[in-house]
Amino acid sequence: MELDRSRLVLEFEDAFTSKRLDPAHWIPHYLPHWTSPERSSARYDFVDGALRLRIDADQPAWREADSGLRVSNLQTGSWSGVLGSTLGQHRHVEELRVVSPQPDRRLYTPRYGLIEAELRSTIDPTTMLAFWLVGFEASAPEDSGEICIIELFGDSIGTTTSELSIGVKAHHDPRLQDDMARITLDIDASAWHTYSAEWAPDQVRFFVDDRLVRTVHQDIDYPMQLMLDLFEFRADETLDTSHYPKFGEVRAVRGFRRTDR
Repeated sequence: MELDRSRLVLEFEDAFTSKRLDPAHWIPHYLPHWTSPERSSARYDFVDGALRLRIDADQPAWREADSGLRVSNLQTGSWSGVLGSTLGQHRHVEELRVVSPQPDRRLYTPRYGLIEAELRSTIDPTTMLAFWLVGFEASAPEDSGEICIIELFGDSIGTTTSELSIGVKAHHDPRLQDDMARITLDIDASAWHTYSAEWAPDQVRFFVDDRLVRTVHQDIDYPMQLMLDLFEFRADETLDTSHYPKFGEVRAVRGFRRTDR
């Protein structure tokens, strides 16, 4: 089944052609409220008409407590509670407390529509390139579900076939159920592909290059922010610096609303 674009109206787009990060579109930090600015800050370049998210050998861990995790991330919203509180987006581990309080910034927080990105990953067993929607949560902490449009783990992709992680994660939303799947497609994920999620009141349909690959029948009825990130899972501090920088690339991100709703 092919994606029908006839009733879609473009409302958000960044093709990274200006060779600078647009502050009206992106916050270049990964969940900055849970850590320090130095640790949350993204590293990136503009190369051959694309944004290249980068992990460098000297990049600090996202949190001191997560010494094996480095992240370069862009997101379209942020907020938090006061210093020391547990209020903030994407509480994916229980011990998180606010370290760097954030103002309420809602650069693009859609509710339903089609969201997509053109990505290419590197084949590296220590990295993951991902594109998510996560609940903004400012109105209610249970509005925390995630639409995982794509996770490209570097140890699961290849030049002829690639295994993609796609689906919905409940996190702290009791109305949702975790429904993730690993889907194997005959694609080279180190080449450019378009990964899309058509988010409607009764379901989320997932597409790769406009071809339907999965449907999840759940309703996520609240605003969500976009998160575009490169992770490195570093087992220890013994580094071969010749393997750096590690990177994943983004050629465009787009958001559409439907005209029939």
